[in-house]
Amino acid sequence: MSTIAAPSATLTESQVHEAADRLVAAFAATDTAAYFACFAAEASFVFHTEPRRLDDRAAYQRLWAAWVAEGWRVESCRSSARLVQVHGDTAVFSHDVLTTTSTSGPAETTRERETIVFRLIDGDLLAVHEHLSAHPSEDVR
Repeated sequence: MSTIAAPSATLTESQVHEAADRLVAAFAATDTAAYFACFAAEASFVFHTEPRRLDDRAAYQRLWAAWVAEGWRVESCRSSARLVQVHGDTAVFSHDVLTTTSTSGPAETTRERETIVFRLIDGDLLAVHEHLSAHPSEDVR
């Protein structure tokens, strides 16, 4: 006799938006502890600004710490054009981000697209993958 597995928990769009809001707010505040608490330990990261994929949260934390040690901080981060796709206990969140950062020099503003994959893990909705890419120029012909 075969056993049918119980269906996994189903997330709601609201839960995903709340998790994304926490992540964006922590990033915007350069709040290291709160920001990295949004990611599972095994999360992976693909950033167009980095030469290699970061294979876990610890690798990204080391990179972040190096940036902060150089005086880097986030001045602001605005999320727009949000889309949530829920797949049981996993969700794909994509949005456009307008971010201003600074170091010891003038502030720099970037416009990028980001995809974050969230997964329900032991009752917590955590990011397990983040992919950041350059946003194409609006005046491309």
